[in-house]
Amino acid sequence: MAVTTHDDRQHHIQVAPGEVGRYVFLPGDPGRCEPIARLFDDPVLIASNREYETWTGTLDGEKVSVTSTGIGCPSAAIAMEELVKVGADTFVRVGTSGAMQPEIVPGDLGVISGAIRDEGTTLHYLPVEFPAVADIDVTRALTVGARSLGRTVHVGISQSKDSFYGQHEPGRMPVAPRLRDRWAAWMAGGAICSEMEAAALYIVASTLRVRAGGIMLILGHHDQSPMTEEEEAMGSMDNLLPAAIAGMRELIARDREAAA
Repeated sequence: MAVTTHDDRQHHIQVAPGEVGRYVFLPGDPGRCEPIARLFDDPVLIASNREYETWTGTLDGEKVSVTSTGIGCPSAAIAMEELVKVGADTFVRVGTSGAMQPEIVPGDLGVISGAIRDEGTTLHYLPVEFPAVADIDVTRALTVGARSLGRTVHVGISQSKDSFYGQHEPGRMPVAPRLRDRWAAWMAGGAICSEMEAAALYIVASTLRVRAGGIMLILGHHDQSPMTEEEEAMGSMDNLLPAAIAGMRELIARDREAAA
């Protein structure tokens, strides 16, 4: 058995080759890693450093992992870069997002087929004209898996932003008119939700030739109106994680069929 040395470990995530599966869930919050890992068989904590926490277990006999990315595109890009270096090649972003269409209600799920690159990280990878697009097989599997549980699923484009408060409190920003005009444009184009990581994950995945997709719990309202207590309660991870696991199981099964 090979001995893992300190030098084998990636600088930020502190994970070494052989410690993660090819399939990895990517939540933002480290506090969501253990709840996801509890849905694996035989989960083990691998590493915890800064915003990055990693667990590994199995699903249907396949080695899978979960690594938190922190908030925003820069730290998400670092996590994917280092996970690919230790052997991962298929990524599913799981998290929360804000609704951008009037027909979407709190508790609905969004499968993110592509992302608006309203952030800065991806400009260090590819020109802005290059689209941030999810892998079609991952997207299909997440959609099928979530719908198999009877969930309402919207498949579409997200806005990946750099400023949380630029979205939630645009009126106090010196560039308020620009923020509002752009928000109206994203909505008019059919964007389904707003989040902070998908664009980077999809662009980095394109660059590294790996697969990425995302499934989000959609909260809030397109017009920023307050949620009721009942709507706030829909923010429980219990409304997202089983669907994400079902999607990953669907993807694993499809990959096995394709390899047979």
